[in-house]
Amino acid sequence: MQNNKEINNKITLSFITINYNGLEDTCELITSLSDVIKSIRFEIIVVDNASANNEAQQIATRHPEVTVIASKINAGFSAGNNLGIKVARGEYICLINNDTYIKTDHWDSVIKRFESSPRIGAISPKLCFAEDEKTIQFAGMTPLTPVTLRNSTIGYGQIDHGQFDQASATSFLHGAAMVVKREVIEKVGLMPEIFFLYYEEIDWCTQIVNAGYELWYESACTVFHKESKSTGVDSPLKSYYLTRNRALYAYRNKKGLNKLIAITYLLTVPPIKSIIINSISRPKNARASLKAVVDFIRMKKK
Repeated sequence: MQNNKEINNKITLSFITINYNGLEDTCELITSLSDVIKSIRFEIIVVDNASANNEAQQIATRHPEVTVIASKINAGFSAGNNLGIKVARGEYICLINNDTYIKTDHWDSVIKRFESSPRIGAISPKLCFAEDEKTIQFAGMTPLTPVTLRNSTIGYGQIDHGQFDQASATSFLHGAAMVVKREVIEKVGLMPEIFFLYYEEIDWCTQIVNAGYELWYESACTVFHKESKSTGVDSPLKSYYLTRNRALYAYRNKKGLNKLIAITYLLTVPPIKSIIINSISRPKNARASLKAVVDFIRMKKK
């Protein structure tokens, strides 16, 4: 039986963020969380993915209240988050990008949303762009199309006039900020590490839904996101992992003829289009798309 001290010290929400050569962004996030949130008990865990200049130690020195895990290698987004999940004490786990920040405290609304139904397994808050804080990045997502595996982000690019101020079930969550109930992780497992970067949260969301849970968008809580600051817009890195991982997602989650059609399309039409468009102006992107196809075919464990 828990005593009063144990109950009072119970952590409701564990924030986990990955740092990779992003010291100032990470510290800005930590400061915003620490200064703003008063409604719940929380902890902050930073996993440093082998940054240069000993950034793990710099973060620990600047923010002694934070748990810092220094990974010896950069094993990717999922593996880094999994290191944090393994030491997290919260009833709920929030994976949040280091290039985000908050300005208001409505995280208790996220917890109340979970408590409204045992079927809710994971939630993403509203996301707005940091460069224009009134412009929405995420207010939910539509389902993936059967073959192309493309979908739409609800509200993307729209000025926030309150038109999405209603919580709702959604097909997928946004990897920049997603809260998962601990019991869900215990049931479906940790994030899939095979993706390294991109589509891992889509795969994880699919596993959560397949386990019988619902995904929700919570409009009462807002996170501001500095989109694509770490990898660059349309960078070769992004082109490579998006090309490879769309096919990988199809391989892992589609079945029968739909699986064959989806993988065939994803390994031909988008890469060929990328190579044609980028071969002169951005040859590195073209080569990245081609390499992604070859590497997917060579993968022994998918």
